[in-house]
Amino acid sequence: MRILGANVVIDYFAAHASDQRINAAMPSYRAWEAITLVASWNAPQDVKLSHPKASILKSSRVVFNIKGNDYRLVCVVNYQAKLVIIRWFGAHPEYDKIDADSV
Repeated sequence: MRILGANVVIDYFAAHASDQRINAAMPSYRAWEAITLVASWNAPQDVKLSHPKASILKSSRVVFNIKGNDYRLVCVVNYQAKLVIIRWFGAHPEYDKIDADSV
């Protein structure tokens, strides 16, 4: 899969660099990225095989847990184009304040 929008995550990490918890989340994000880059998802079921705790939403959106669910990553997945577009990244309490189906 190709990943677009990684700047969303990188910008979040930069803005929260003084928070030790975010520094501990970077390896988890990098692991997600490595798995996703070699994946070839054709359907939501394929995502669940790679990331069993991912939540499949409507509008081709998928929410991934990063660092044991401390952070959430909201993506749009275009299975036909083999494309993952990062739409939002943040801490779980921040996630509770957004509509993941429309970000």
